[in-house]
Amino acid sequence: MSPILHALEHDKPKLSQMERKLAERILASPGEIVHMGITDLAEECGISPATITRFCKVLHFKGFPDFKVKLAAELAHSDASPQDGGSSYQDIVAGNPLPFIVEAMQANHLASIRDTTSLLDLGRLQSVIDLLCRARRVDLYGMATSSIVAQDFYQKLIRIGVNCTAFADSHMQITSASSLAAGDVAFAVSYSGETPETIDALTCAAASGAATVSLTSYGSSTLATLADIPLFSSSLEQGMRRGDMASRIAQLHIIDILFTGMVSNRFGDFIPKLEQSYLNVQHYRHKRGGQL
Repeated sequence: MSPILHALEHDKPKLSQMERKLAERILASPGEIVHMGITDLAEECGISPATITRFCKVLHFKGFPDFKVKLAAELAHSDASPQDGGSSYQDIVAGNPLPFIVEAMQANHLASIRDTTSLLDLGRLQSVIDLLCRARRVDLYGMATSSIVAQDFYQKLIRIGVNCTAFADSHMQITSASSLAAGDVAFAVSYSGETPETIDALTCAAASGAATVSLTSYGSSTLATLADIPLFSSSLEQGMRRGDMASRIAQLHIIDILFTGMVSNRFGDFIPKLEQSYLNVQHYRHKRGGQL
């Protein structure tokens, strides 16, 4: 199942009666939907075209045409990749031989990157890159596994001279968010989009005047709704045994895109700092006999 269809199935209990009817129609025959006009779909479902437009915007699409383009791309990829079952992920199995484990991890990570790439909105990505490039200060928030993603972004940004800090402590998140202002950026990571501490930190940052960005799994969530610019990774990895493996890879994929976009946009400013940080690390590593 594609990330979009998976999100629709997952979010059905949260939907209104009319929205649920629309979601069920899309899930029943997604291949038909991409060829339908908004008026035809509205008449078939007994709803208004405006309801369909609002529904698509709740799912963070620009409208019905944008929704159809993204869905068609996912369906085309699934049809072209029958060997891996479309977008299915392999769970941990007792007694699995090591060669199978290696193959399963590779398949999961590749699928996660592929599914995440299909969800990317280039306009949003560029807006986030522009915000980060001109930010006076950047706060990065994330709890538990999400803090690893935030920390990875911190280590990248600090190398190019961006004034930033990554916080995994909920009290420090709020403390720092309270001191943000216009011209600052708060970047919050939460796979579920429902981590209370991260939601509180982003809410506080917005109240302080900072621009806000979220990175969550695809679908409706509190954090994505709160953010000025929501970014999404694949939402297909489910189940406790997977240990947030493919989802972490998906989020790091977006972090790498943002960082590369920033350096590319301000190449003359950032590359000298990136090269200098590398040279300094190498100098002290060799000075201490390779231990750093």
